[in-house]
Amino acid sequence: MLVGEPEVGRYAVAARRRLELLAEASTRIGTTLDVSRTAWELAEVAVPRLADFVTVDLPEGVLRGEEAAAPAADLYRTVVHGIREDCPFYPVGQRVELRPETPHMRCLASGEAVLEPDLTAAAGWIVQNPEHARRILAQQVHSLIAVPLLARGKLLGIAGFYRSEDPAPYGEDDSRLAQELAARAALCIDNARQYTREHTLALALQRSLLPRGLPELGAVEVAHRYLPAESGVGGDWFDVIPLSGTRVALLVGDVVGHGLLAAATMGRLRTAARNFAELELAPDELLTHLDNLLVRLDREEGGDTAEDSSGIVGATCLYAVYDPTTRQCTMARAGHPPPALVHPDGSVRLLDLPAGPPLGLGGLPFETAEVELPEDSTLVLYTDGLVEDRERDIEAALEQLQTELARADRNPEDTCQAVIEAMAPEHPTDDIALLVARTHGHPADRIASWDVPADPARVADVRAAVTRQLADWGLEDLAFAAELMLSELLTNAVRYGGEPIQVRLIHDRTLICEVADGSSTAPHLRRAASTDEGGRGLFLVAQLAQSWGTRYTPRGKVIWAECALDAA
Repeated sequence: MLVGEPEVGRYAVAARRRLELLAEASTRIGTTLDVSRTAWELAEVAVPRLADFVTVDLPEGVLRGEEAAAPAADLYRTVVHGIREDCPFYPVGQRVELRPETPHMRCLASGEAVLEPDLTAAAGWIVQNPEHARRILAQQVHSLIAVPLLARGKLLGIAGFYRSEDPAPYGEDDSRLAQELAARAALCIDNARQYTREHTLALALQRSLLPRGLPELGAVEVAHRYLPAESGVGGDWFDVIPLSGTRVALLVGDVVGHGLLAAATMGRLRTAARNFAELELAPDELLTHLDNLLVRLDREEGGDTAEDSSGIVGATCLYAVYDPTTRQCTMARAGHPPPALVHPDGSVRLLDLPAGPPLGLGGLPFETAEVELPEDSTLVLYTDGLVEDRERDIEAALEQLQTELARADRNPEDTCQAVIEAMAPEHPTDDIALLVARTHGHPADRIASWDVPADPARVADVRAAVTRQLADWGLEDLAFAAELMLSELLTNAVRYGGEPIQVRLIHDRTLICEVADGSSTAPHLRRAASTDEGGRGLFLVAQLAQSWGTRYTPRGKVIWAECALDAA
């Protein structure tokens, strides 16, 4: 009895150490949702208490977040960790090609651990690469346990546990412990794989929904940056939308939340914003429509009760419309950080716009503000990921942003790069969208306007004035089409509109003809019957113009038609 007590004590100590190791593994393995990092955590837990060296081989598909159709076909060395760094195992990143008789391939084929207590007698392991095996044995490595990483019925890779310091070979107890560790690690790796897959899909969706390229415009020079969050793609977006009359809309927004739902909601809001912008809505009206849309989406996706809610909470947005003919910028924001304005001399200020409620609350008003922008000013729009972070104060971040922007000699591209390098966190927890636009005024000598009384007899005088102006601009070839379009539009305004009536020509990348009147009733394109006396004017304009439309103003409406300079 007394003779057996030391042996019983050794078993008890060994069992306690195994339990302690398993308990530690439950807290140390799976601390992140990164596949490679989780594999490293397995190795760090096992060395040196179970193994002196650990290798982990994972298929390339698993590293990308996919399921591996043939795990043995595309294994890559993901982890090499041990008590020394000089042991000659295959290096991290190398493709591992296994012969069928190796312990690793046998464990893959059977789905069970393979114990090789004496590597000097493991013919299948040696024949894989005799020279490589010789170098490993020269480091006193003498015993191996190859364990498949299995989780939820899927084979995710192989973990190899090697012993060198302890002269005793691995036994069945060691093999069971290795399998316990590998099982816990495999479950964490599979969780990380699924997260990686969702993150990759969300990022791909997010990038596909953002602008592929921005239009070239005379009104603004634009540069942009988008940085996804490290832990989960959010719903940040930006857009640049050409409007009629050489105007341009600038837009940034941020959907609350992360993942596929946030990215999909962002795509809906961006598409809706472009459609509302095409209707020439004022910034506050556009935000109201987006607010109503998000309320409906929230109701449809999440149900009417808090218990049914699926997570769509709201969004923030800033919408600005810049008119280069007047250098006026009209803006409204919905709970979004204020834009920064960089003056031509390099001075910076945050524009004090009415904050407005976030989108998705419903029923609350938005307000607009107008700011006159000096020639060659820079307008900077951004999402809160640039200035809000758990580790810094937002006021300090806004001051830093103004400091970084206080340069008069940088173009928008350089400004974007400098701001991101200075302010983007090394490991961003939220998406960052940044839009930088340098504004230009439209040359006054390329704008011509005439006030017209509500008298049909004055239409001929305006046609003659337009012909002279086009000759001054060297656009005589467009005179016939422009006269015809303006004649139809102006006649409609005189007959059916109200004063004041104004005609405006803008010579830009195209020739823009505008007729404004005091009526809020817009004409509609229709097909005139053969017996109708009217109804063909807008049809004629639509045939002559590259594009045409109507926008409403506080004093009425503007009907515009755009003609390509080579249309003649």
